[in-house]
Amino acid sequence: MAFHAPLTNHHADGTLCPADHKHTSSGKPLHDDCSGRAYAQAVCSCGWEMKQPGKGYVAECRKRHLASHAQGPKVLRDLLRLDAS
Repeated sequence: MAFHAPLTNHHADGTLCPADHKHTSSGKPLHDDCSGRAYAQAVCSCGWEMKQPGKGYVAECRKRHLASHAQGPKVLRDLLRLDAS
């Protein structure tokens, strides 16, 4: 099963900030109709969730989390091999 955790930007009122709205690294809007990015959020299809003001931090945690899904079955296989020996 392939897991996915899209990274989204949100305004202070909780509404989704469209992907075509650009921001500075601090979240200030570069689009006239945008109130700015208040937080970034990633929600995995497994239920894991990360919500923080720093987009870079959320992106890094998202990558680590998705990588943990890829490692899961390998770790289990390795443990089973050790028990069978």
